[in-house]
Amino acid sequence: MSAGAVREAIRFSFFHWALHPWAVYVIFGLGIALFHFRYKLPLAPRSLLYPVLGSRIHGWSGHVIDAFCTIGTLLGVATSLGLGAMQINAGLSRVTDIEFVTHVQIWIFVLISLVATISTVTGVSRGIKILSVINAGVLLFLLFFVLLTGPTLYQVNVLLTGMGDYLQNIIGTSLWMDPRQDSDWQANWTLFYWGWWISWSPFVGIFIARISRGRTIREFISYVLILPALLNCLWFSVFGGTALYVERIESGNILGPVMDNVAISLHVLLEHLPWTEAMQWMALALIVMFFITSSDSGSFVDDMVTSGGNPNPPVANRVFWGVSEGAAAAVLLLAGGLNALQSASISAGLPQSLLLIATCFGLVKTFRTKEETVPKRKQ
Repeated sequence: MSAGAVREAIRFSFFHWALHPWAVYVIFGLGIALFHFRYKLPLAPRSLLYPVLGSRIHGWSGHVIDAFCTIGTLLGVATSLGLGAMQINAGLSRVTDIEFVTHVQIWIFVLISLVATISTVTGVSRGIKILSVINAGVLLFLLFFVLLTGPTLYQVNVLLTGMGDYLQNIIGTSLWMDPRQDSDWQANWTLFYWGWWISWSPFVGIFIARISRGRTIREFISYVLILPALLNCLWFSVFGGTALYVERIESGNILGPVMDNVAISLHVLLEHLPWTEAMQWMALALIVMFFITSSDSGSFVDDMVTSGGNPNPPVANRVFWGVSEGAAAAVLLLAGGLNALQSASISAGLPQSLLLIATCFGLVKTFRTKEETVPKRKQ
């Protein structure tokens, strides 16, 4: 409840959600976009290692890389679906009489996977694009609603102070290792997030590459790294700042219910703002759409990778991967709940972190090579 604890909470929220995850996506996405659109290589993770392996990426080594990334994407999206189902179920239990139980979350998986599969089948320019645009509109509406009806000045103070603390300590925080022998905080938070972000890197990187034809490298980095990081910091300042203000300044009861079930945090916060019921239903709709768009675009990426880097994969593949992601999330949730989901993300992120390091090397090597000396291969 101290001011120092508030600043640490905001600083670590920015640390986990701002530049670091999007830097991972920049590396993966930039490599895929460069080698696909400029050098006509497949829209698949294997292309990242062309500067290292050369034409061998079209053999068994390329198949192994694509398989690892497909599994990583499957587990990463499954983790998100699992956390999302828990949050959706918690929200429903808050505004209706529906219980917070596993079998309800399984049905949520089924519905999300069904809608996501339909969206994936219709393609990027139709279903996925339409859902994404609606999602962005609802997100901005909810963001500005909390900004204007909440403690706006306090939110601005949280944003500016948090940004200052984050940027001043970014190197030290990035290299910090928890020295306490009896603490599992870093494993449950930072390492979980790093594993989660990295396991998502094939999915997000390939999807961003797929829609970035015609961008310069400078534009690509600006749009993928800077803008999402700033939006995340604004989101945490508005929602996190409002919750901190209600708890610390107004002595509202947010901490107790959230400690019992962290998945209901957003709905508890909205109970302290106007138009509670309408906003809670809007928040539920936003969360559902978030995870539908995550699932459909993740399925689409797996389709492209398993189709040899084809940017327009067969419909049957899209249906298969849409169903598989929902099934994987259900199995992980039944096997061990949140702990199983976290472990899956961290495990998936380890081999892909090695691929990211190799990608950095390959990008630098490519940038130092005259373009006409790099062999091009028709798809």
